[in-house]
Amino acid sequence: MFNAGPAGAHRHAAPRILLVDDDRGLLVPLAEQLSHDGFDVTTARDGEEALRRLDAGWPDLLIIDLLMPRMDGLTLAREVKARADLPIIVLSAIDAGDNKADLLDEFAEDYITKPYHYSELRARIQRVLRRVGERVPRKGLYVGPDLHLELHRRQAVVRGETVQLTPTETRLLFALAANLGTTVTTETLLARGWADTDEAEPSYVWVTMRRLRKKIEPNANHPRHLLTVRGVGYRLVPGDRPADASAAVPAVGTGEPRDPVR
Repeated sequence: MFNAGPAGAHRHAAPRILLVDDDRGLLVPLAEQLSHDGFDVTTARDGEEALRRLDAGWPDLLIIDLLMPRMDGLTLAREVKARADLPIIVLSAIDAGDNKADLLDEFAEDYITKPYHYSELRARIQRVLRRVGERVPRKGLYVGPDLHLELHRRQAVVRGETVQLTPTETRLLFALAANLGTTVTTETLLARGWADTDEAEPSYVWVTMRRLRKKIEPNANHPRHLLTVRGVGYRLVPGDRPADASAAVPAVGTGEPRDPVR
């Protein structure tokens, strides 16, 4: 099971993989191989069990089969992406042909057809993790005494009060929390929040960030945690004060529209 840890501890932990396959003859030896190679592996026999694992904590990567009982891999991938932008590798006996490209575009970072060579799978896992370039926050993320994120529940605890987050707000906070203290560009946030929206505009990010500040900041006009980096993007900063106040400024007066259409 994925264990919660203090903020920042996940950055040096073993990459966490959730392996989902109904074939125990594959599941057990593959989990053992990955564990031997330094990965923190949790297994599930079907999509429903995998979602229960996600309720306990998010992995850095999922490896899923397509044909499984109770909930197939495609349905699982849709459910996962509705919760968070977690990278997925499909490992399946189905040679999807042209459909493989569609699946990759919509849900998965990579697709490997069984039977497979373990060395190839391991190399692709490492490539996907490098490409994603982020570590997923643990079950809960302590940002400061007034803010605790529970993104797996789409919630934030703000000064002791639970605040519900929308799916889009959760995806943006996920990207920021995975890069805690580091600026994430507006373009990256736009891609994470509105991947399925044609002609999405930066104002979508501005509006959502303003709404998030109203939810999680004591003073939305003078934020402590969700900071604007002028002309670049946004940064989620732990503690009571910005780590670099010279680079981060409030949203007011940064060129974001004051009253964009929601």
